[in-house]
Amino acid sequence: MTPSHSTEYRAATNPPPMRKNRLGPMARREARLAFWMLAPTFVIVMGIVLFPLLANFWISVKPVKLSDLRPPSPVVSERTRGDYDVAGQEFRIQYRLRNSSQKGEVTDIVLTDTLPDGITITQNDPVCTITGQNIRCSLDHLEGGERARLELSAIADENFVANPVSPRDSEPAITGTAQSILTSSEFTLDNFARIFDSREFWSVLSVTIAYTVFGTLGALVLGLFAAQMLNKPFRGRSILRGLFLFPYVAPVIAVAFTWIILLDPFNGTFNAILQRMNITGEGINFFGQRAVPIDIFGLTIDFPLALATVIAFEAWRYFPLSFLFILARMQSISSDMYEAAEVDGATPLQQFWHISLPQLLGILSTLFLLRFIWTFNKFDDIFLLTGGAAGTRTLTVDVYEQGFALSNLGAGAAVAVAIFILLLAFAVVYFKFVHREDP
Repeated sequence: MTPSHSTEYRAATNPPPMRKNRLGPMARREARLAFWMLAPTFVIVMGIVLFPLLANFWISVKPVKLSDLRPPSPVVSERTRGDYDVAGQEFRIQYRLRNSSQKGEVTDIVLTDTLPDGITITQNDPVCTITGQNIRCSLDHLEGGERARLELSAIADENFVANPVSPRDSEPAITGTAQSILTSSEFTLDNFARIFDSREFWSVLSVTIAYTVFGTLGALVLGLFAAQMLNKPFRGRSILRGLFLFPYVAPVIAVAFTWIILLDPFNGTFNAILQRMNITGEGINFFGQRAVPIDIFGLTIDFPLALATVIAFEAWRYFPLSFLFILARMQSISSDMYEAAEVDGATPLQQFWHISLPQLLGILSTLFLLRFIWTFNKFDDIFLLTGGAAGTRTLTVDVYEQGFALSNLGAGAAVAVAIFILLLAFAVVYFKFVHREDP
């Protein structure tokens, strides 16, 4: 080997060490400037995203009811007993105090009031002080649900009787100090224990998974078929594309009640068609019947009718989103691939299976993830259609039931935390084992 060849060999096999890409002073200043310019936006976005999430976790470990959102406070009502419009006639002024909460304590309670001119206090309550026409009463505390009564005796002079004014015309003011249960240091896991120990939670979870999986797959399959139908140009294709978007862009309350009317067991159009065709002898309560027995190969099973109906509504309403994404991906596939397949004698079904479907796996996997998360969190569709009755109660409906129907905000927040953890686990598993990028 010649010396020149030896030198070239050593240079090729032992390349010089790469220099670290160091930023110059100007680039570093620009990077710092960009960071400080983006910092406010980053803080705002993180606050919008993280604050509700952290608040939900906080409420889930609090024994908080709907009535506990307002902290305990003292409430006062003023009454008079006797004739205050007779000169020299003694009458009584009563202040009735109560704690607005049945559990929380109120401390450092101060009541103030101003009496009309011409009224003189003759007998004072021990906790009150009189300065001229001003009354100031102080109480150490009121326990949860506790009530107290303060009573003062007074008389009116001639000047007051000539122009009497009710002492109640001046509203008493009252203040107190109380700690809200939301900001206290009291924490509990009873909310999670209550929902996980309940058999109803696991039943609702199974309904949620079935609703989410089949609703998501139904929307993807319908979107795939619609995109395949409208991929090739033909007359009126643009009009059909616009019509296919109607279920997604129409107000949910309008389409939900349209389905309810169409499937009404007594006056619904769909039931009338079934009866005219002698398929059924009476109306079927699609949204109100939990299950119907079906005979399959001699085996009788209970078909979840109401759940299947809301799944069909979910697939019908949200397939246009899948249709748009899949159609856009289909139209980006090179036509040369299909022409070559036709030359080789491939049928349309083979072209779809071996060319279109592999090219669509990336967008289908992304759509499945998005639709799964959105469907898992869906509340308004089921609430409008069935209200969660007839075996259609999902976790999101359970959050509403726990938090507002049962007034247990802590339990509702605990169910919401369980939803977050389940979706987070699904996303991690999905991205690790299932997600596939476009080739």
